[in-house]
Amino acid sequence: MSRKEGKPATACLRLQVQVMPNAKRTGVAGMHGDALKIRLQAQPVEGKANEALVRFVADALALPKSAVAVSHGATSRRKLLEIVAPGMTTESVREALLARANAE
Repeated sequence: MSRKEGKPATACLRLQVQVMPNAKRTGVAGMHGDALKIRLQAQPVEGKANEALVRFVADALALPKSAVAVSHGATSRRKLLEIVAPGMTTESVREALLARANAE
């Protein structure tokens, strides 16, 4: 058995995002096709924008930073996030982030 006994399997959600680094302020800018568009103040240098993205999404969803990871597109503006959020769906995550954009 590869998993530790007593540890339930955790579902991992995947969310496409389009990142706009060097923005005036960090926040959700709406949709960009099928991806969520997120502005980041951080520069795309040495992973700073990826760190800011993970921190922003985790804070917005009230999750620990360890629950959010960039799985594809680390050096691209188009990224695929993997989010461990028990009880949430990809659609509910997208709606929660868009609601935050509307509240700003």
